[in-house]
Amino acid sequence: MNRIQQKLQEDHKLLSIYFTAGFPAINDTEKIILDLEKSGVDFIEIGLPFSDPLADGPTIQESSTKALKNGMTTNKLFDQLKSIREKVEIPLVIMGYFNPILQYGVENFCKKCQETGIDGLIIPDLPVDVYHEEYQELFAKYGLLNIFLITPQTSEERIRFIDSVSKGFIYMVSSASVTGSTSGFGEETRNYFKRINDLQLKNPQIVGFGIKDHDTFKQATEYAKGAIIGSAFIKNLNEKGTSSISEFVKNVKALT
Repeated sequence: MNRIQQKLQEDHKLLSIYFTAGFPAINDTEKIILDLEKSGVDFIEIGLPFSDPLADGPTIQESSTKALKNGMTTNKLFDQLKSIREKVEIPLVIMGYFNPILQYGVENFCKKCQETGIDGLIIPDLPVDVYHEEYQELFAKYGLLNIFLITPQTSEERIRFIDSVSKGFIYMVSSASVTGSTSGFGEETRNYFKRINDLQLKNPQIVGFGIKDHDTFKQATEYAKGAIIGSAFIKNLNEKGTSSISEFVKNVKALT
């Protein structure tokens, strides 16, 4: 069983943290992963920086720009992660856009993920239909779960199709906006969380976009298995550096 699937069976709300590889400094990747695991995070999303990150708000866009200027590349990331499984057991997911993966070679990328111990991928611009027809068997060959995003506008038919081809969790985007652009959740968003929960999908849902602290984590996980924090963590890294990781996670998980 994949490490993500094992984690999803645990009887508590899960916290995932996203960070951009190569940010704030080029060689911070391993330290951030180690510190996040020590701090009690449940799984980690490693952002592969890209020059045109369509789903990301300004905070993550700026971190991607900085990481690219620092010299981060796909090869560099895999090199940084080559011995990571000797040091951590936490599930690791790479989140990135399809263009760099296509340039690298999809099978080569999957093979490298397997070699370095990556458990899953989140590729926002890879349509589920294309994945199902062209890449599903390839991802399975290398033991990778592919995580799909749904939004409040995604039709029930498409949600159920995504559910049928998924074997991990569904990334439930809290709104149709970019990351880092919301502040708390209104009644409409909470109704959306409940509506998806009522569909009784076979895959649990993890909420992303708009989670930044304990209160929003608690709201997001009322009907979902867990939540993902990205922009708020990147902002914290930018302002306080990597020494602040434990305090950040502790504040989010307070009383949960």
